[in-house]
Amino acid sequence: MASRQSRFTHDVDDDDVDPRRIRSRNRLLDAAEDLLSNGGIEAVTFDAVTKASKVARTTLYRHFGNPAELLAATFERLLPGVTPPPPTSGTLRERLIELLTRQARLYEQAPLHTTALAWIGLGPPTGAAREDCDNRASPGVLRASIVEQYCRPFEAILQSREARDELEDFDPELVLCQLLGPLGFARMTGLRKITEHDCVRIVDDFLAAHRREPNSEQQSAPAD
Repeated sequence: MASRQSRFTHDVDDDDVDPRRIRSRNRLLDAAEDLLSNGGIEAVTFDAVTKASKVARTTLYRHFGNPAELLAATFERLLPGVTPPPPTSGTLRERLIELLTRQARLYEQAPLHTTALAWIGLGPPTGAAREDCDNRASPGVLRASIVEQYCRPFEAILQSREARDELEDFDPELVLCQLLGPLGFARMTGLRKITEHDCVRIVDDFLAAHRREPNSEQQSAPAD
């Protein structure tokens, strides 16, 4: 599977373009992905990954400073990609539709089984996993970091001056659930493929529910 630069890994330097280091990183991620698929988040430890990948532990530490970084990079392989920077031209409605349509396409391309597994793996730890946090990443921290990536492009639009002028006060987390929730639910359940037309309806419903009401002066036109 193709490697994708992770925001959770160390800053790259000139040595990171070395094909040997690229290969070793991919072997580590391949091993972590296999362990996650077969044993869940509890199976992904530094010991297990080095044994499965046959990569030295010192090399692992050059790529990933702790289990959280390794798991986050693995999840980034499994979860739908994050959209590029949000559109900056057009009306608020047009920008939201374009961004939501982009994200819907990425959701559709993501492998369903591994995507579901990754989200489940980010759930709260239980039992032995809760007692072995030193050797594993904190799922809560991982979940928050990855969700932040999904939310950031939408937040950039919803925090714009145009959005503040057009929309009433809203709960940012609820709004993101309203916009992105249908995409995730449709993909997970297989009920339907979300089309651009669906994205238009989702955005229009959201705007209808949150658009600021005209004030009384705007509603009452002056008499001639």
